[in-house]
Amino acid sequence: MNHHRVIIDTDPGQDDAVAILLALASPKQIDLLGVTAVAGNVPLELTQKNARIICELAGRNDVKVFSGCHEPIERKLVTAEHVHGKTGLDGTDLPYPQMPLQEIHAVDFIIHSLLNNPTKTITICALGPLTNIASAFKKDPRVVARVKNIILMGGAYFEVGNITPAAEFNIFVDPEAAKIVFESGVVLTVIPLDVTHKALTSVKRVEAFRALGTPVGKAVAEWTNFFERFDKEKYGSIGAPLHDPCVIAYLLEPSIFSGRYINVEIETKSALTRGMTVADWWGVTNRKANATFIGNLNDEKFFSLLTEKLATL
Repeated sequence: MNHHRVIIDTDPGQDDAVAILLALASPKQIDLLGVTAVAGNVPLELTQKNARIICELAGRNDVKVFSGCHEPIERKLVTAEHVHGKTGLDGTDLPYPQMPLQEIHAVDFIIHSLLNNPTKTITICALGPLTNIASAFKKDPRVVARVKNIILMGGAYFEVGNITPAAEFNIFVDPEAAKIVFESGVVLTVIPLDVTHKALTSVKRVEAFRALGTPVGKAVAEWTNFFERFDKEKYGSIGAPLHDPCVIAYLLEPSIFSGRYINVEIETKSALTRGMTVADWWGVTNRKANATFIGNLNDEKFFSLLTEKLATL
């Protein structure tokens, strides 16, 4: 069984919450060094609070949570309350967190962790806009070569966009940050909408969470029920895609997923296609491959893994 040293960079979000819980439910495989919050689904004031709420729900007050960048590198922040509700975690009421927020800035924590651990030993799981990670790369370029790999939820190819016709939300919010990360040379795995839209909840799957009979199971079921309403209406699907848990599931069980090592470029200049992940899936350019772009998953195995792990919290 592989053991991973991990930083989760996130903008919780109900699906981010489930991803964090999945990581916390996997201590034999994941050594969680810290959770770094970034503005995205909701503003930073809420994402850093939500990260602590989630850790406390899992009984993990020991997890270090760091507050990061409150806006993209070059643009005004775009948020997604229309999907996640005004708090980002609408759907269930949980108490205000008592665990402290760490004093160090998330960007500095990322840099410090990479410089003070053996090289190529830390995986960054990126669940939101890539502002914190790109800012760390800009502030101290030495850290780029020290990252083991980055697994991120973001982008799309066959599924096109979910915030614009061309762009997925996480990349759209800070395309300049995404461009920095995609051009950095780090080992990169991309979990796009093409995959996450196949990880759909259903009545049976949501009730399996509720049937766990724990505060975690109840919260996940209620978050998912809230989250579903937007996607069902928009896509006419049977349920909602659990985007961000796919990142942690890939880390735990990569055999559930399949994809291709291809070139992916980030569009930053066009008003029409800002934030588009231009994925050379068919190899029609001579651009150098820079990312493993995941295209499919076994949804039954994904939900089995998720439910079994959450049952341990």
